[in-house]
Amino acid sequence: MDKLKKKNEINLGNERLSINIEDTEENLIIKRQLLRERRARITVMSLLLAALLFTVLYGTIQDPFQYTFSKIGNRFDNRILFIIWAMFTGLTIQFSVISLFRLERYSLKKAYKYIITATGFLILSSLAPALEETYPFWTWFHIIAAGLFMLFLTLSIAPFMIYVSKENPRLRLVIKVWTVIIWGGSVFWMLLLGNVGIFELWGFGSVLVFLLYLSLTLFEERIVVQSIKLLKGEQDLNLGIESIFVNWEKLLSKKAKKKKKS
Repeated sequence: MDKLKKKNEINLGNERLSINIEDTEENLIIKRQLLRERRARITVMSLLLAALLFTVLYGTIQDPFQYTFSKIGNRFDNRILFIIWAMFTGLTIQFSVISLFRLERYSLKKAYKYIITATGFLILSSLAPALEETYPFWTWFHIIAAGLFMLFLTLSIAPFMIYVSKENPRLRLVIKVWTVIIWGGSVFWMLLLGNVGIFELWGFGSVLVFLLYLSLTLFEERIVVQSIKLLKGEQDLNLGIESIFVNWEKLLSKKAKKKKKS
Protein backbone atom coordinates (compact mmCIF):
# COMPACT_ATOMS: atom_id res chain seq x y z
CA MET A 1 0.00 0.00 0.00
CA ASP A 2 1.37 3.42 -0.93
CA LYS A 3 2.44 5.76 1.81
CA LEU A 4 0.82 9.12 2.15
CA LYS A 5 2.82 12.27 1.66
CA LYS A 6 3.70 14.51 4.58
CA LYS A 7 1.08 16.94 5.84
CA ASN A 8 -1.96 15.01 4.72
CA GLU A 9 -5.43 16.31 5.48
CA ILE A 10 -7.64 13.73 7.22
CA ASN A 11 -11.13 13.81 8.67
CA LEU A 12 -11.76 12.84 12.31
CA GLY A 13 -15.45 13.24 13.00
CA ASN A 14 -16.08 16.94 12.41
CA GLU A 15 -12.37 17.76 12.65
CA ARG A 16 -9.97 18.01 9.69
CA LEU A 17 -6.36 17.50 10.72
CA SER A 18 -2.95 17.67 9.08
CA ILE A 19 -0.46 14.97 10.00
CA ASN A 20 3.28 15.40 9.66
CA ILE A 21 4.33 11.75 9.50
CA GLU A 22 4.36 9.26 6.69
CA ASP A 23 1.72 6.64 7.20
CA THR A 24 -0.43 4.20 5.29
CA GLU A 25 -4.12 4.77 4.73
CA GLU A 26 -4.84 1.60 6.71
CA ASN A 27 -2.88 2.88 9.72
CA LEU A 28 -4.70 6.19 9.64
CA ILE A 29 -8.04 4.38 9.73
CA ILE A 30 -6.86 2.36 12.74
CA LYS A 31 -5.63 5.49 14.53
CA ARG A 32 -8.90 7.31 13.97
CA GLN A 33 -10.78 4.29 15.29
CA LEU A 34 -8.52 4.06 18.34
CA LEU A 35 -9.13 7.68 19.24
CA ARG A 36 -12.89 7.32 18.82
CA GLU A 37 -12.96 4.21 20.99
CA ARG A 38 -10.86 5.86 23.68
CA ARG A 39 -13.21 8.84 23.79
CA ALA A 40 -16.25 6.54 23.83
CA ARG A 41 -14.78 4.59 26.74
CA ILE A 42 -14.12 7.76 28.74
CA THR A 43 -17.66 9.03 28.04
CA VAL A 44 -19.36 5.74 28.91
CA MET A 45 -17.39 5.20 32.11
CA SER A 46 -17.83 8.80 33.25
CA LEU A 47 -21.60 8.57 32.81
CA LEU A 48 -21.76 5.21 34.59
CA LEU A 49 -19.73 6.52 37.54
CA ALA A 50 -21.98 9.58 37.76
CA ALA A 51 -25.11 7.40 37.63
CA LEU A 52 -23.70 5.10 40.33
CA LEU A 53 -22.92 8.04 42.61
CA PHE A 54 -26.35 9.59 41.93
CA THR A 55 -28.05 6.25 42.71
CA VAL A 56 -26.23 5.81 46.02
CA LEU A 57 -26.85 9.40 47.10
CA TYR A 58 -30.52 9.36 46.13
CA GLY A 59 -31.18 5.92 47.58
CA THR A 60 -29.77 6.92 50.95
CA ILE A 61 -31.59 10.25 51.39
CA GLN A 62 -33.91 8.23 53.62
CA ASP A 63 -33.39 4.84 55.23
CA PRO A 64 -33.19 2.37 52.27
CA PHE A 65 -34.20 -0.46 54.61
CA GLN A 66 -37.60 1.19 55.05
CA TYR A 67 -38.37 3.27 51.96
CA THR A 68 -38.30 2.44 48.26
CA PHE A 69 -36.97 4.91 45.71
CA SER A 70 -40.52 5.93 44.76
CA LYS A 71 -41.49 6.52 48.41
CA ILE A 72 -38.37 8.62 48.92
CA GLY A 73 -39.52 10.70 45.96
CA ASN A 74 -43.26 10.88 46.59
CA ARG A 75 -43.49 10.97 50.38
CA PHE A 76 -40.58 13.28 51.17
CA ASP A 77 -40.92 16.05 48.57
CA ASN A 78 -38.19 14.59 46.36
CA ARG A 79 -40.46 13.85 43.39
CA ILE A 80 -38.58 15.99 40.86
CA LEU A 81 -35.27 14.54 42.02
CA PHE A 82 -36.70 11.03 41.62
CA ILE A 83 -37.75 11.76 38.04
CA ILE A 84 -34.35 13.28 37.22
CA TRP A 85 -32.60 10.25 38.74
CA ALA A 86 -34.75 7.83 36.70
CA MET A 87 -34.16 9.74 33.45
CA PHE A 88 -30.40 10.11 33.97
CA THR A 89 -29.84 6.55 35.15
CA GLY A 90 -32.09 5.01 32.51
CA LEU A 91 -30.54 6.97 29.65
CA THR A 92 -27.03 6.24 30.96
CA ILE A 93 -27.72 2.50 31.04
CA GLN A 94 -29.24 2.71 27.56
CA PHE A 95 -26.30 4.68 26.14
CA SER A 96 -23.74 2.36 27.76
CA VAL A 97 -25.42 -0.84 26.60
CA ILE A 98 -25.85 0.42 23.03
CA SER A 99 -22.20 1.54 23.00
CA LEU A 100 -21.17 -1.99 24.00
CA PHE A 101 -23.47 -3.46 21.33
CA ARG A 102 -21.76 -1.34 18.68
CA LEU A 103 -18.29 -2.02 20.02
CA GLU A 104 -18.86 -5.79 19.82
CA ARG A 105 -20.77 -5.47 16.52
CA TYR A 106 -23.80 -7.07 18.11
CA SER A 107 -26.46 -7.04 15.40
CA LEU A 108 -29.61 -8.34 17.14
CA LYS A 109 -32.05 -5.51 16.38
CA LYS A 110 -34.51 -6.61 19.05
CA ALA A 111 -31.90 -5.96 21.74
CA TYR A 112 -31.68 -2.29 20.71
CA LYS A 113 -35.47 -1.96 20.83
CA TYR A 114 -35.65 -3.70 24.20
CA ILE A 115 -33.12 -1.43 25.92
CA ILE A 116 -34.86 1.70 24.60
CA THR A 117 -38.22 0.29 25.75
CA ALA A 118 -36.74 -0.47 29.18
CA THR A 119 -35.61 3.14 29.56
CA GLY A 120 -39.08 4.35 28.64
CA PHE A 121 -40.73 2.19 31.29
CA LEU A 122 -38.26 3.33 33.97
CA ILE A 123 -39.08 6.97 33.22
CA LEU A 124 -42.82 6.23 33.15
CA SER A 125 -42.59 4.49 36.52
CA SER A 126 -40.97 7.60 38.01
CA LEU A 127 -43.64 9.90 36.58
CA ALA A 128 -46.47 8.00 38.29
CA PRO A 129 -47.35 9.47 41.73
CA ALA A 130 -47.09 6.15 43.58
CA LEU A 131 -49.01 7.01 46.77
CA GLU A 132 -51.16 3.96 47.49
CA GLU A 133 -53.58 5.72 49.84
CA THR A 134 -54.24 8.63 47.48
CA TYR A 135 -53.57 7.25 43.99
CA PRO A 136 -54.10 3.46 43.95
CA PHE A 137 -54.30 3.36 40.13
CA TRP A 138 -51.01 5.20 39.66
CA THR A 139 -49.39 3.03 42.30
CA TRP A 140 -50.26 -0.07 40.28
CA PHE A 141 -49.14 1.69 37.10
CA HIS A 142 -45.79 2.40 38.77
CA ILE A 143 -45.39 -1.24 39.87
CA ILE A 144 -46.25 -2.60 36.41
CA ALA A 145 -43.96 -0.09 34.64
CA ALA A 146 -41.09 -0.94 37.01
CA GLY A 147 -41.62 -4.65 36.37
CA LEU A 148 -41.63 -4.11 32.60
CA PHE A 149 -38.41 -2.10 32.92
CA MET A 150 -36.68 -5.07 34.55
CA LEU A 151 -38.16 -7.46 31.97
CA PHE A 152 -37.01 -5.50 28.93
CA LEU A 153 -33.62 -4.73 30.47
CA THR A 154 -33.10 -8.46 30.95
CA LEU A 155 -34.33 -9.27 27.42
CA SER A 156 -31.81 -6.78 26.07
CA ILE A 157 -28.74 -7.64 28.15
CA ALA A 158 -29.06 -11.41 28.72
CA PRO A 159 -28.63 -12.49 25.05
CA PHE A 160 -25.74 -10.03 24.72
CA MET A 161 -24.01 -11.61 27.72
CA ILE A 162 -24.32 -15.02 26.04
CA TYR A 163 -22.86 -13.52 22.86
CA VAL A 164 -19.93 -11.93 24.73
CA SER A 165 -19.26 -15.20 26.57
CA LYS A 166 -18.96 -17.02 23.25
CA GLU A 167 -16.77 -14.35 21.69
CA ASN A 168 -14.62 -13.93 24.84
CA PRO A 169 -14.44 -17.30 26.65
CA ARG A 170 -12.19 -15.82 29.34
CA LEU A 171 -15.09 -13.58 30.44
CA ARG A 172 -17.56 -16.47 30.72
CA LEU A 173 -16.95 -17.15 34.43
CA VAL A 174 -16.88 -13.45 35.32
CA ILE A 175 -20.22 -12.87 33.59
CA LYS A 176 -21.76 -15.83 35.42
CA VAL A 177 -20.49 -14.51 38.76
CA TRP A 178 -21.88 -11.04 38.07
CA THR A 179 -25.23 -12.52 37.02
CA VAL A 180 -25.42 -14.30 40.38
CA ILE A 181 -24.42 -11.11 42.23
CA ILE A 182 -27.04 -8.97 40.47
CA TRP A 183 -29.97 -11.38 40.49
CA GLY A 184 -29.04 -13.40 43.56
CA GLY A 185 -28.47 -10.28 45.65
CA SER A 186 -31.69 -8.65 44.47
CA VAL A 187 -33.76 -11.76 45.19
CA PHE A 188 -32.07 -12.15 48.59
CA TRP A 189 -33.00 -8.62 49.70
CA MET A 190 -36.51 -8.96 48.28
CA LEU A 191 -37.15 -12.21 50.18
CA LEU A 192 -35.51 -10.93 53.37
CA LEU A 193 -37.01 -7.44 53.61
CA GLY A 194 -39.60 -7.18 50.86
CA ASN A 195 -39.82 -4.32 48.37
CA VAL A 196 -37.62 -1.73 50.08
CA GLY A 197 -34.94 0.67 48.91
CA ILE A 198 -32.01 -1.65 49.54
CA PHE A 199 -33.45 -4.05 46.94
CA GLU A 200 -33.44 -1.27 44.33
CA LEU A 201 -30.11 0.10 45.51
CA TRP A 202 -28.50 -3.31 45.12
CA GLY A 203 -30.14 -3.93 41.75
CA PHE A 204 -29.24 -0.63 40.10
CA GLY A 205 -25.86 -0.38 41.83
CA SER A 206 -24.72 -3.85 40.80
CA VAL A 207 -25.90 -3.36 37.20
CA LEU A 208 -24.00 -0.07 36.94
CA VAL A 209 -20.82 -1.56 38.44
CA PHE A 210 -21.07 -4.54 36.08
CA LEU A 211 -21.46 -2.23 33.08
CA LEU A 212 -18.43 -0.29 34.31
CA TYR A 213 -16.38 -3.48 34.44
CA LEU A 214 -17.63 -4.66 31.06
CA SER A 215 -16.96 -1.26 29.44
CA LEU A 216 -13.43 -1.11 30.82
CA THR A 217 -12.66 -4.68 29.74
CA LEU A 218 -14.20 -4.70 26.27
CA PHE A 219 -12.98 -1.24 25.24
CA GLU A 220 -9.48 -2.02 26.54
CA GLU A 221 -9.45 -5.32 24.66
CA ARG A 222 -10.51 -3.67 21.41
CA ILE A 223 -7.89 -0.93 21.79
CA VAL A 224 -5.14 -3.50 22.40
CA VAL A 225 -6.19 -5.64 19.42
CA GLN A 226 -6.21 -2.61 17.11
CA SER A 227 -2.90 -1.37 18.50
CA ILE A 228 -1.17 -4.71 17.88
CA LYS A 229 -1.94 -4.29 14.18
CA LEU A 230 -0.52 -0.78 14.26
CA LEU A 231 2.54 -1.33 16.47
CA LYS A 232 3.96 -4.60 15.18
CA GLY A 233 7.56 -3.53 15.70
CA GLU A 234 7.04 -1.78 19.04
CA GLN A 235 8.78 -3.37 22.04
CA ASP A 236 6.60 -1.71 24.69
CA LEU A 237 2.98 -1.89 23.52
CA ASN A 238 1.66 0.29 26.36
CA LEU A 239 4.06 3.13 25.54
CA GLY A 240 3.26 2.76 21.86
CA ILE A 241 -0.49 3.01 22.47
CA GLU A 242 -0.07 6.05 24.71
CA SER A 243 2.15 7.77 22.13
CA ILE A 244 -0.61 7.39 19.53
CA PHE A 245 -3.15 9.11 21.76
CA VAL A 246 -0.71 11.82 22.90
CA ASN A 247 0.30 12.70 19.33
CA TRP A 248 -3.27 12.82 18.08
CA GLU A 249 -4.47 14.85 21.04
CA LYS A 250 -1.69 17.34 20.27
CA LEU A 251 -2.92 17.58 16.69
CA LEU A 252 -6.45 18.26 17.91
CA SER A 253 -5.18 20.86 20.38
CA LYS A 254 -3.19 22.68 17.70
CA LYS A 255 -6.18 22.64 15.39
CA ALA A 256 -8.40 24.12 18.12
CA LYS A 257 -5.87 26.89 18.85
CA LYS A 258 -5.66 27.81 15.17
CA LYS A 259 -9.45 28.08 15.02
CA LYS A 260 -9.49 30.43 18.02
CA LYS A 261 -6.81 32.68 16.49
CA SER A 262 -8.63 32.86 13.18
